[in-house]
Formats: sequence, C-alpha cells, structure tokens
Amino acid sequence: MKILITGGAGFIGSHVADACLEAGHQVVVVDDLSSGNFANLNPAVKFYQLDIRDPALEEVFATEKPDVVNHHAAQISVPHSVTEPLLDAQINILGLVNVLENCVKHHIKKVIFISSGGAIYGEAEEYPTTEDYPPQPLSVYAINKFAGENYLRFYRHQYGLEYTVLRYANVFGPRQIAQGEAGVVSIFVEKLLQDSAPTIYAYPDDPEGMIRDYVYVKDVVRANLAVLDRGSNEVFNIGTCEETTTSQLYKTILWQLGKKIQPLKGPARKGDLRRSMLDNSKAFKELGWSPIYSLEDGIRETVTWFKARKEKS
Repeated sequence: MKILITGGAGFIGSHVADACLEAGHQVVVVDDLSSGNFANLNPAVKFYQLDIRDPALEEVFATEKPDVVNHHAAQISVPHSVTEPLLDAQINILGLVNVLENCVKHHIKKVIFISSGGAIYGEAEEYPTTEDYPPQPLSVYAINKFAGENYLRFYRHQYGLEYTVLRYANVFGPRQIAQGEAGVVSIFVEKLLQDSAPTIYAYPDDPEGMIRDYVYVKDVVRANLAVLDRGSNEVFNIGTCEETTTSQLYKTILWQLGKKIQPLKGPARKGDLRRSMLDNSKAFKELGWSPIYSLEDGIRETVTWFKARKEKS
C-alpha cells in the first residue's frame, strides 16, 4: 500500500518510514524540516517539503493518492507549548484538521494518529494508566493532542474515516533531537559526550526527578506497522509499563558512556508531570504488541549512534 507520513523526516517518523519501506510499502513523506532532518530520509521515499497547515497539502494528496496517512507531524515540546500556546494550537490542531479534510476529500482508508500517553492523562490517579482513564491534560501540548483525538472521533462519525490512536510514552533512540522533555535522552547523551553536565529537573519533594515510561523507538515502529490493518477506531498506549526516574535514566546513560560527571539540579519546568507510566496490556491483547527492548539495550544502541555521529562530524 502507499503510506503518507507527515513528519516523516523527524526522529520517530523517519524510523517508521524506513520500516514501511522494508515491509514493501510505498512511502510519501511530508515534512517542513522545522525539526526534522533531510539526512533522516530514506532515498526511496517521495519527499515534499511542506507545512501541514499549507493549503498546498491538497496537491500532494491529489498527486500521490495514498491509502493510509500516518500523522507524526507536530509541535512536540511540552514547555514550548506553555510559552507559545498559539503556535502549538496552529500546528497540532489546525494542521491536523487540514490533514483530515484532505483525507476525507481523497478517500483515505485510515489515519494513524500519534498522541501522547506521556502527557495526556495528567497527574493520573490510576497508575499505571490504562486507555480507559479519562484524560486530564495539564499542558497546552496535551490539551491539543486530546483535542486531536476528538477530531478523529468526529471525522469517523461524520464521514466514516477510520483511525487508530497511538498514545506514546516517552520515546527515545537514534535521530532524536535535543528539544524539550521529549528529548531528555538525547540531551543527556549529547552533553555528556561533550563532557558537560546536564541538568536534572525535579520537584523539591522528589529530588530523583520525574518518573517516566521510556520506550525505545524500534518498539514504537513495530506498533505503527501493527495498526496498518488492525486496531481501527481504537486507542492504544504504547509504552513499557516500567517506571524510571530522571536520575535512574541519567545513571544508565552515564554507565553506558563510562563517564563520571555529576549532574546539575534544576526546578521542575512549566507543564512537567510528576509521574507517568502506561499500561500496555490492551496493545498486547489486541495487536500482539509488547516492547522487546529493555531500557539498557535501547540506551546502548542510542549511545552508539550518537558516538558515531560525533565521530563523523
């Protein structure tokens, strides 16, 4: 089938594009390269440098006639969404609506929408958190991701457009950019490779930092492939159901690099949740998906990639 991936030059989207090509699909990528990187693109993809808000997106749909749209394009930083809420809404809501309008007009079979299990539930009382827990978003980013899910339900009800929502935990791996909380692994690795001390942000009563569910990008890619023909009109948490504090994450990376550098300490930032961990049992039952990579294995591959990139530069 032909798959159009928005944000397909970005960290996760480019990995999804590679996997779709390897599975024998045709891949079209739309990315404005604001956070994506042309170097991430597989030479076999058809690439359009375009903002998802641009009316010219319709020309891409008309020309390429994709079967499935995988929507990764987004403003991804929680702190940035708090300081620039209008920009976040323009990209994460208006951009999505532009995509969905084209999906209806050009008879797309299915939309795979990337949401945020790491942010959308807020400070959840259910822990680990299932898909049935009512979202209580506490950042503009999370509010707009939840709004995006509701737009999908409307387009399904109104036009019959099928969708699957993947609520990611905190994804890490090669090609990740050092931006916001979402890029904490890449931030730590890049700074430590420069023998510079990263900052661990924490609330005063939780000095070890926030608790997060870190899932490796290759496991996330497998979930994207699984929902090409399964899980229609459903929501799935994609995480490990294992909790890791920021300090634990830092020590794991430090050990992989063989360094001894004390981190700096900083206060929690706007929009920072104290803890987040996703129950992934629904994805296992309905998609046959569960994570393969441990935190240590994922960090090892990530560190190897960043070291190789540094040597090339």
